[in-house]
Amino acid sequence: MARAGAACFALSAALAPHARRVWVACGPGHNGGDGLLAAAAWQRRLQPLGGEVWLNWLRPEGPLSADCSCAWAQAQASGLQVRASAPPPDWPDLALDALFGLGLARAVRGLADDWIARLQALPVPVLCLDLPSGLCADSGHWWASAAPRASAQRHTLSLLTLKPGLFTQHGRSAAGTLWFHDLGLAELAPPASDPAAAPSAWLHAPSHPPPRVLRRLPLATHKGSYGSVAVIGGQVAHNTHGTHAHGTHMLGAALLAARAALRGGAGRVYLAWLAGASAAPAPLLDPLQPELMLRPLAALLDAALLQELVTVCGCGGGQAVAGCLGTVLAHSRLLVLDADALNAVADAPALQAQLAQRWGQGRGTVLTPHPLEAARLLGSAVERVQADRLGAAQALAERFRCVVLLKGAGTVVAAPGLPTRLNPSGNALLASPGSGDALAGLIGAELAHTPPDSLETLQRACADAAYWHGLSAERWPPGAPLPSASELLRL
Repeated sequence: MARAGAACFALSAALAPHARRVWVACGPGHNGGDGLLAAAAWQRRLQPLGGEVWLNWLRPEGPLSADCSCAWAQAQASGLQVRASAPPPDWPDLALDALFGLGLARAVRGLADDWIARLQALPVPVLCLDLPSGLCADSGHWWASAAPRASAQRHTLSLLTLKPGLFTQHGRSAAGTLWFHDLGLAELAPPASDPAAAPSAWLHAPSHPPPRVLRRLPLATHKGSYGSVAVIGGQVAHNTHGTHAHGTHMLGAALLAARAALRGGAGRVYLAWLAGASAAPAPLLDPLQPELMLRPLAALLDAALLQELVTVCGCGGGQAVAGCLGTVLAHSRLLVLDADALNAVADAPALQAQLAQRWGQGRGTVLTPHPLEAARLLGSAVERVQADRLGAAQALAERFRCVVLLKGAGTVVAAPGLPTRLNPSGNALLASPGSGDALAGLIGAELAHTPPDSLETLQRACADAAYWHGLSAERWPPGAPLPSASELLRL
């Protein structure tokens, strides 16, 4: 606790070196003890300068722990007093959030909830100790009433280890700029052979440079050296009245996936529309991407061809995709299921059984659901999926024996028996139409030019694709018009 308090004071003093009024909000647990020590350090600094430390403390009803009792004694020795329940009436120069850390698993109410709302609204630097108060360390679920607001003024100092909740769901917005300190205790960590030392998740870092950007490609290669991808999707409407009973043309989703596969480095990309006998004629050429090879659906459903390439199925497939899923599941060597293909699987127990058998047959599968699609596959609700994104992705991975990439803020990539991977890249620019279709195509390309040989390499390849997709959004020029999914592919 002494090291945590000292680390908090040192960082907060660097963030606001000229602060003269500091508000410290402490909770009843050890996180509050860390805050008490940081408040004492600020008191010793500001008292000779005529500054002020405003200390609010939700003191526990029972006796203090030994560590917290020691921290309180130091706070008293510095001259600090606990203020009334109200935060300071005027804006401070700096605030320290030490209300709740690890273990928060229920809604915050009362004074603590009021203080969290106040901390969220402050237009001054705010440093959160270990976690932003209100955030679940494991899932990124937000327990306070006031929604977290992204702010360049907010910082979080994560202690001892990084927590998964900081990188998914509400974590990234709530945490702001993230800092880490191991408190000098790394030498006391348990050995790697100790099961208790196994990580619950990995923060993903890419295993190679961006495809076809920084990578030096060998001269003695050809397009076949980088693998082939087949995209099956894009439901075509019926001729009658120009609409389909289940929707209109959805060719754009499949086009986006196919273009992304080319952009991601696949050597050959085939595209087949999903059209019934009475459907309107589908385009025979993509004029913006003539490198795409359009084929009749029957040609891409050839069992021998499906064994040779990576199949991306479902983007804009509507209900028509259900008619070819059995063949795709039976013969595709590597398969990415997205969008309407996932909905079709959720509605058909026979397809679910077929999907679960693929890994035992030596075939790799990737599911790329957004939270609603994940809820359908689990027979659950979106709220439950979002409340435990890591758990939901892992449950799907175990059930269907495949890699699951759960989209959303802080993409989660899970695989049976392996720690989940959390993608740290991306921003709200990815919340645009077609963004998920583009990601499916990028995953297909990643699998095509580096075929995985294990679940671990399959999981890593998917996390790599998510990382580069997110990075394209981060590279978009600030102040420029908001980009479309197609425009992000050019970065």
